Amino acid sequence: MGVMKTKTIVLTLALCFAAGTACFAANPQMGTWKLNEAKSKFTPGTTKNTMVVYEASGNEVKVTVNGVDAKGKASHNEWTGKFDGKNYPVTGDPTSDARSYKKIDDRTLELTLWHHGRVMGTGRIVVSADGKSRTVTTNGTDAKGKSFKNTAVYDKQ
Repeated sequence: MGVMKTKTIVLTLALCFAAGTACFAANPQMGTWKLNEAKSKFTPGTTKNTMVVYEASGNEVKVTVNGVDAKGKASHNEWTGKFDGKNYPVTGDPTSDARSYKKIDDRTLELTLWHHGRVMGTGRIVVSADGKSRTVTTNGTDAKGKSFKNTAVYDKQ
């Protein structure tokens, strides 16, 4: 009786893990995205995120961002959370300490950047129908109070 119960528990856990993995794999946002500078437009003096990786981290998503800041210096930040519209902490980004993502539909996310409880920027991330590219449109105010509006196009790697 005990062996059967153990097998049932193990099988149930395996199915739950497989289902969770399949859900993340089906999400078109997941994967590695490289900036296509020729198709992108940035306000001068803003950070360029040159490589963005979305990957499963348990039941959450980890977003790792590499790029160059306004002075041309390498930048790196990480965020782990859910696409539920709630704030989760960001590490490594001097311009924001929290970020929230909200799923709009299968290919669209809304993004909000926070710094000390204040919204510093908002954006929209849209993956193309073929899943080969995505466009990130952001706007807000930088640390110096200057407005910015950027459109970044990424190619899936």
